[in-house]
Amino acid sequence: MRRLDGLQRRFNNQLFMLRSTIHYLERAHWERESRRVTHPFEWGLEHLDAHASGQEPRAFLRDYARAVREESEQFFSTQAADWYRLDGQVLTYPSAIESRFRENNLVYARWFPARNQSRDGANRGGGKPAVVVLPHWNAQPDSHVGICRVLSRFGISALRLSMPYHDERMTPGMARADNMVSPNVGLTLQASRQTVLDARRALRWLEREGYARLGILGTSIGSSVAFITIAHEPALQAAVLLHVSTYFADVVRTGLTTSHVWEGLEGHVTPEEIRNYWSPVSPFPYVARLKGAGKKLLLISGRHDLSFLPELSRQLWEELGAQGIPFELLQLPCGHYTLAHFPFSYLAGLRFVPFLRRALR
Repeated sequence: MRRLDGLQRRFNNQLFMLRSTIHYLERAHWERESRRVTHPFEWGLEHLDAHASGQEPRAFLRDYARAVREESEQFFSTQAADWYRLDGQVLTYPSAIESRFRENNLVYARWFPARNQSRDGANRGGGKPAVVVLPHWNAQPDSHVGICRVLSRFGISALRLSMPYHDERMTPGMARADNMVSPNVGLTLQASRQTVLDARRALRWLEREGYARLGILGTSIGSSVAFITIAHEPALQAAVLLHVSTYFADVVRTGLTTSHVWEGLEGHVTPEEIRNYWSPVSPFPYVARLKGAGKKLLLISGRHDLSFLPELSRQLWEELGAQGIPFELLQLPCGHYTLAHFPFSYLAGLRFVPFLRRALR
């Protein structure tokens, strides 16, 4: 018995050391970014309604959030773009939302068509498989390109979207994609909605090109957007969600990555208020839409994540289970930043590549 107790203590000590090491690495990755700016708080109602000027912000946002949740089908609805242009590997098309920033209104995506698609039998059952890939907040232009190349090598075409205010869409004078997530309440709402609509327009292009087996893969904020997209897009069959959570605002308030954003919000709105205002662009309100939809879901989370806290991730998959929505789950002993590094990135790929090949067969 004493020997078993000793083994248990040793095991617990090793788990503690691993968690401490991962937390140290997470903070080290976070501290390397020296360009963070805490922007001033703004209600930003003009980004939601051109006629909102003069209205009481709290009442407007409460009504807006409730209306969107009740009519989310319409809020996230869009047709195919008027035009698409593929120049080599780069696809461009107009965004469904015309934001106040001209550069942001043209969508850029990098195209990675599958190799030997017909030879490996990936398109059995009609149509070809393809995945829309949504990177994390402040992703660099080459982020997730490795994922796209791996998917392409295994018979799944991949279209990597540059999200609003990223890459060529970045606001002039800014070093980061701060307009995507900021203390500007209305602008942040608009940016996530824009990402969903951009992704749905990307799916329309894929369908036009003969891709009928469609999936989506998102990381961090890309995961949040991917969840909302699959909950509203009939053509999507599968989603890989790397880092998952419940409410957009809870991540911003409690997460290491977004701590500077919460600094700009704190004192102007309560946690309950901002959770409500940003609920239209949060996964949790749309869980029930997946009930009986036959979608395939793979959730991947880090046990030691300081940005998407594990308890928030747990709440989401517990709600999926309570609603009887099937999903697969992979928990890795890593954090938010460390998931992108070996060996955790390799372990995640070993799981999501076979998952997508099965789901999009």
